[in-house]
Amino acid sequence: MSLTLFRQIKHALKNLSPADVRAEAARPVRIGLIASSPAMLGRMEAFLAPPDMSGPRRVEAVRSIVRGSAAGCDVVLYESSLLGPQNGFAFDPDAPEDCVRKVLDAREELMLPLARLFYPFRKRVSHRIIKSVAKENALFCLATALPDVVPTLFSLPWAVGEYGSDAVFLTVNQIRMAFLLAAASDRPVGYREQRSEIASIAASSFGWRALARELVGKIPLGGGLIPKAAISWAGTFALGLSMERLYRVGYGFSRVEREAVYSEAFRHGKEIAGMLLSDLRGRRRKTA
Repeated sequence: MSLTLFRQIKHALKNLSPADVRAEAARPVRIGLIASSPAMLGRMEAFLAPPDMSGPRRVEAVRSIVRGSAAGCDVVLYESSLLGPQNGFAFDPDAPEDCVRKVLDAREELMLPLARLFYPFRKRVSHRIIKSVAKENALFCLATALPDVVPTLFSLPWAVGEYGSDAVFLTVNQIRMAFLLAAASDRPVGYREQRSEIASIAASSFGWRALARELVGKIPLGGGLIPKAAISWAGTFALGLSMERLYRVGYGFSRVEREAVYSEAFRHGKEIAGMLLSDLRGRRRKTA
């Protein structure tokens, strides 16, 4: 069974291209800054490109910042005390993270290049990626277990064809998450570059598979669906947080930390799985 699973994962990985992730992260993006004084412009620039960034990376970030103009910029930040442009985002020097959140809410398509270039975006973008992939995995587990529900509820470029088990989908999507997190953290992206992380993801898929089967087998009448989906959420979430820290500071979670994060994520995952299941059943009734 292990060899079969690995073969299925290998086949699915043919459709998952790290080059696409690298290209998306390398997309040019320019941020315009509008402020009342050179000092404030400097403060805004220092927030986006902190002085303690490595030399070459900070140079690239600063070159992507346009002081005092909105012309030709993808995103415009303006001092909150000013009347800014219509599509600009107010920058409050006392709460600069609020501006980051608003930019990402409005310009989600720029998440990867913004995170790669500008340090303040990285952690927030990474957490969005983790939550999104964890939700996709939980949703897939639920959708494939319900009759008359086809798991095409989200669009993933690599997800074509059918999979022999949920574990294949979850594993490949977690590898995709690893690519996205590395790109958002301005780290090397690829199968060779991330071989350690990919090996860990592949190995963990067997533990998830065994635990999910045990739960579903013990709980009658489909009652195991929510715990099964919660496991996929928690495993993906804990793995993602550990990788985010690995790319940010150079090391992931210890075993104790990983277990604590997983336990909390599983409790939260049961709530999310319950809401997703109710939504899926509602869709099925509407199409019946």
